[in-house]
Amino acid sequence: MVIVITGSTRGIGKAVALEFAPHASVLFLTARNENLLKEQAEFLSGNYPGLLIKTFAADLSDHSKVIQLSKFILQNTDQIDVLVNNAGTFLPGNILDENEGNFDLIMNTNLKSVYTLCRQLIPLMLQRKKGHIFNICSVASLKAYPNGGSYSISKFALYGLTQNLRYELMQDNIKVTAVIPGATWTDSWSGSGIDRERFMEAKDIALMMYQTTLLSQGAVVEDLVMRPQLGDI
Repeated sequence: MVIVITGSTRGIGKAVALEFAPHASVLFLTARNENLLKEQAEFLSGNYPGLLIKTFAADLSDHSKVIQLSKFILQNTDQIDVLVNNAGTFLPGNILDENEGNFDLIMNTNLKSVYTLCRQLIPLMLQRKKGHIFNICSVASLKAYPNGGSYSISKFALYGLTQNLRYELMQDNIKVTAVIPGATWTDSWSGSGIDRERFMEAKDIALMMYQTTLLSQGAVVEDLVMRPQLGDI
């Protein structure tokens, strides 16, 4: 199984890499920090000696880097079984008062990079009439909230992109799943003062994603909505 994961070194992306690694033959991992990518690759290689890992450091807010990443992947494989579009960024603020430039940065990272990667990589899935795409959306894709601003807009749009992909690819046996998690414990919450037990763990999301890949070809989880037991934070 050949798997591509963006934003692989932190949070949900890191957990997905850990969950899928035992079942993969090749992992393509990408994130902005080259040192963290190297550490991740060394850890996974040490635990799964038969696993081939290819890393590519890139800031996916830069369209040219997304194209370079796509070319790197296409030059190193002729198949993709699972594509996990996880890379994203969050900057707080309401539409009328958020910093100038937030919209472009967030939309380029959270939406345009996914759109571009899908256009570049899905043709490999179409050749085999097989594949599974996971787009990491958010409960912010479903409902506006204070200080959501451009982030929420980007996640609403990503959910729309995911629904369009599902419609366009269903006849080609390519599955598309919108992963819609609520508050999940990551480094960004560590200084919040909120008890960790109030959050979901990233591994919870990763486990459910892997489980959806085990379904028969005739079934697909279109929306994977998960929230902390006590609800949104």
